[in-house]
Amino acid sequence: MGSLQHFLNSPISVPFSPNLNHRRSFFLRACLNLDVHSPDSVKPKTLLKSREVMEMEGKVLVGTYARNPVVISSGKGCKLYDPEGREYLDCTSGIAVNALGHGDPDWVKAVVEQANLLTHVSNVFYSVPQVELARRLVACSFADRVFFTNSGTEANEAAIKFARKYQRFTNPNEKQQVTEFISFSNSFHGRTMGALALTSKEQYRFPFEPVMPGVNFLEYGDVQAATELIKSGRIAAVFVEPIQGEGGIYSATKEFLQSLRSACDDAGSLLVFDEVQCGLGRTGYLWAHEVYRVVPDIMTLAKPLAGGLPIGAALVSEKVAAAIKYGDHGSTFAGGPLVCNAAIAVLDKISKPGFLASVSEKGQYFKELLIHKLGGNSHVREVRGLGLIIGIELDVPASPLVDACRDSSLLILTAGKGNVVRLVPPLIISEQELERAAEIILECLPALDKTN
Repeated sequence: MGSLQHFLNSPISVPFSPNLNHRRSFFLRACLNLDVHSPDSVKPKTLLKSREVMEMEGKVLVGTYARNPVVISSGKGCKLYDPEGREYLDCTSGIAVNALGHGDPDWVKAVVEQANLLTHVSNVFYSVPQVELARRLVACSFADRVFFTNSGTEANEAAIKFARKYQRFTNPNEKQQVTEFISFSNSFHGRTMGALALTSKEQYRFPFEPVMPGVNFLEYGDVQAATELIKSGRIAAVFVEPIQGEGGIYSATKEFLQSLRSACDDAGSLLVFDEVQCGLGRTGYLWAHEVYRVVPDIMTLAKPLAGGLPIGAALVSEKVAAAIKYGDHGSTFAGGPLVCNAAIAVLDKISKPGFLASVSEKGQYFKELLIHKLGGNSHVREVRGLGLIIGIELDVPASPLVDACRDSSLLILTAGKGNVVRLVPPLIISEQELERAAEIILECLPALDKTN
């Protein structure tokens, strides 16, 4: 835009005559010439350089993260940029969060419009986006009701409380309440104290013990051991990921999940599916458990639901919801209008059959491409996964490969015991971008030989 004229029509009251006590009003038209530039022509504020940001982080933040030496300043689609303008292909999605990539226009519109209307009111009041999102989640899932949280670990904390309350509600006269849980090897359910107790990695739990008691860890996929323990009558709920993400991209079998469902039904235990990472379209199905045709009593969600804003949810059946009363659980921030409106925009896109079919097709193409390109390498044990949650298991630590890919402008993650490359790109990624990712991984494989 060039010069813009602003006309101000304002009633101005001035003395009509110094000899008169009354005032007369008239309109004064003022013409103001301003030079207004388009956003593209305005120079951005001076940004800190990457090194300065990393040095500052070391001085002001608690050292809980072993960060990659990259500062991300902006993103668009499946590309990320650092302050110096270097471009990266993003196959991390903020750890499986940015399902629609970065800066999706419909998501941005939903956030901006809602921010202009209402951001937060707490759960003391009703809000339209929260009720609408819950309605849509119920309509497209097994669930009858929804409890919103701010993260995946909070969703699992809610599931823990709901399971114990359900058992107390169902068996009020039992002297010995049913309070124990089953979780599995390679599981990850969160870092708060209850969810942490359900997480199998000892290095996560050990510094904070004693954690919540009563958790039994079994081998993932061990039908017999799980069935026998559930039948003991001590198990309030079984927590399981249909596809383990953090644990190494391991998929359950249909037999395993069906046996859990059957044993829980017989014993009165609840079955909880943690779909925080594998749910909401990541597998090419809206819900990962749809692959197995097994329905849970509770499903926990989070990562991609609001497209990058913090949200979580516990979806429950009516029998579970019936046990929960006013005051049993709550949250100040959960289910706020802003995040729920963003989540509606995400769910509307992801739940479309055509979108899900594209994830399936691209995931299959990517996996076959990786097997073709990497299968002959002696370090590659297996390429596995479903949809766009893919793992490359190595016989050596994966970090040298991750570092080499980053130096070649591809961002990827590790999983499992550190020997699995985890690929969870935005669900909108193109085949051309997948081909580029596979090519970079292939080119960087020699990094595994240099360090081993």
